[in-house]
Amino acid sequence: MRQNSLFTTLLILVNLTGCTVIPGMHMSQFSKQSSIEMPVEEKNATILKKLNIHTITAQTIVDLEKDFNNRSLGPNNVANRYFDYRIGSKAVKGTPESEKYSQYLVGPRDILNITVWEHPELTIPAGEFRSADSAGNVVGEDGNIFYPYVGVVKAAGRTVEAIRAELTNKLSKYIEQVQLDVRVTAYRSQRVYVVGEVKQPGIQLVKDIPLTVLEAINGAGGLNPEADQRNITLTRDGNTYSINLLSLYEGGNISQNVMLQHGDVLNVPDNSLNKIFVMGEIASGSSSSLSVGGVGGGRSILMNKGRMTLTEAISDAGGISQITSDAARIFVFRSGIKKPEIYHLNAKSPDALLLADRFPLQPRDVIYIDRAEGIRWNQIIGEIAPTLAMLNIFIH
Repeated sequence: MRQNSLFTTLLILVNLTGCTVIPGMHMSQFSKQSSIEMPVEEKNATILKKLNIHTITAQTIVDLEKDFNNRSLGPNNVANRYFDYRIGSKAVKGTPESEKYSQYLVGPRDILNITVWEHPELTIPAGEFRSADSAGNVVGEDGNIFYPYVGVVKAAGRTVEAIRAELTNKLSKYIEQVQLDVRVTAYRSQRVYVVGEVKQPGIQLVKDIPLTVLEAINGAGGLNPEADQRNITLTRDGNTYSINLLSLYEGGNISQNVMLQHGDVLNVPDNSLNKIFVMGEIASGSSSSLSVGGVGGGRSILMNKGRMTLTEAISDAGGISQITSDAARIFVFRSGIKKPEIYHLNAKSPDALLLADRFPLQPRDVIYIDRAEGIRWNQIIGEIAPTLAMLNIFIH
């Protein structure tokens, strides 16, 4: 009899799993502080402290929008600095000092085409049917060229005008009224390396037209969709600079379009660090039946150009589960850069999502949608229900 009574009681509990559980019915309030300590930088020192939980209100949005660095093109927006922080790069703040455009300076391995009018024996001594590249004068590794009647001429580090002037002056001893022209037919001495998330990574040659960041990227076929436009790095003479191409595209900041030099390495990283994470009771990850055990869902979402709001993130993750979630308990955990924070949104009233649509997220934010009270108990009972039902059949 006692066994029958026990199984009867358990079966009654199983039947109670069909009772409706209303999401958001938490009886106890959550703490106003985090339960664990986090490293926080204060007064140039790192300390451990519990974080206050900030409620997302209209005033919170106003305060956030006052700080321009919370905007997409803010110079100290976390999305603009996160690459350096995570990778450990010691990038020099800002871009290299801009230099005035100067004429192209000939270098070793460049090929010069020297034309002396009315003297074909000097212009094309190897034959008229050879190409300009093969018939030209290659600048040696020592920076010199040899020319008939002139001898060795220093070419590297000089403009074509300076080389022409010297050749004209020295040939005038043998030719009256020398008419001479010097042009670079093959640029091979100065190179820039474009790597990372571009369609055609490789070498870009510096020619007589200045090579800028935009021209180098366009020459590499443009950016891949996975490129992080905010955190392009330029390595020059042992220093690494940060280039924000998005600030150039959308903000018109032409200082980001740096003129490149020989030996520069332009690296376009991917945007895998610009992710946010949505966890907990989201519709795409929640169970369709309360009888199935689970712990909710989770998704990582890439931010488009480092921009995303709380509403956009929840929507992209599938939305809030109408069955298992407690919409009054949505949290944003922000690790930040030496300044972690926790925010809370009470979305029990759907119009609170209007505030969420003005709440700017930052890379690596974690959004957590809490579970409604009573759901876990229902799931536990639901999991043992089949076993109890089977045992009851055998007893009878």
